[in-house]
Amino acid sequence: MITARMDVTQKPVTGIGALRLLPMPVWVALAAALVVILFIAAQSELTGALIAMTLVSLLLLAVLTALLATEAARHERQRIAAEQQGSEFEKLLELRTRELSELSTHLQEFAEKEKSELARNLHDELGGLLTAAKMDLSWLQSRLPEPPYGARLAQLGTVLDEAMDLKRRVVEELRPSLLDHFGLPTALRAHVESVCTKARLQYDVTLAEEAETIPRECAIALFRVIQEGLANVVRHARATQVRLALTCDDNRFLLLLIDDGCGMNLDHGRFGWSHGLAGMRQRVQALGGRFSIESRPSEGTTLRVEVPKRRIALTGEGGQPRSVT
Repeated sequence: MITARMDVTQKPVTGIGALRLLPMPVWVALAAALVVILFIAAQSELTGALIAMTLVSLLLLAVLTALLATEAARHERQRIAAEQQGSEFEKLLELRTRELSELSTHLQEFAEKEKSELARNLHDELGGLLTAAKMDLSWLQSRLPEPPYGARLAQLGTVLDEAMDLKRRVVEELRPSLLDHFGLPTALRAHVESVCTKARLQYDVTLAEEAETIPRECAIALFRVIQEGLANVVRHARATQVRLALTCDDNRFLLLLIDDGCGMNLDHGRFGWSHGLAGMRQRVQALGGRFSIESRPSEGTTLRVEVPKRRIALTGEGGQPRSVT
């Protein structure tokens, strides 16, 4: 529970000092009342009753002034308390947001490690079993060539080939082997060529050679961003052309994914709650970068990612993102 605490630099105003809190219209009204009382007293014969009435009027005016000052001081205390409570809420919100961001980054990293481990097991263990089964099948085919065994063994061989192809595709989806062995540019080029060829999209890929030095953990994050972005293009954009560009300067890497599709209205509420966009944004922010989308209906979409080289270098040293001041 958050409690409002008075700051030593914002002490509540009390006593005579509270008179300063009265607004100008109140001061004008009080001054006018005082002038009227004094004018009446000056124009009349100063009898005992009139003097008493004048003193009572002045006393009532002083009491009213004190009450107004007290009320103004109370409002001032409430304002200070509300400001301090709002500040506490902002600090708490910032803390919770940072914790959620760190948790999301941890979950993404954990998921990538799990995918990598699963891909390695599928490649080694399941791949070994399928290869052994294929070798045993070849041994049987050499000894049972006549029907009906030969035809059934050939059919079994086709099934094993399909299983090995499925295993290879699943492994590549879980952890692109090109990314681990040849770096980000090669993996991106191969992925764009594969997806665009299957979707019958024209494509253009421009990749800076310096991007090959991006550490593996950073490379997989950027690869997943483009993977998700390209999947959205294929599913929703109705595009005919796609352009991917990865360039760099002295301070940053710049990644652009551009399509000529139907575009979208970014002010629509569904884009604010899109898990895909939120995941991409979180991956980029974990690298200290900036993620943005530029799009209008019927004008295509540009996905833009900027990542500072300094942050990537620090991330690559230990494999975990670290804050940069």
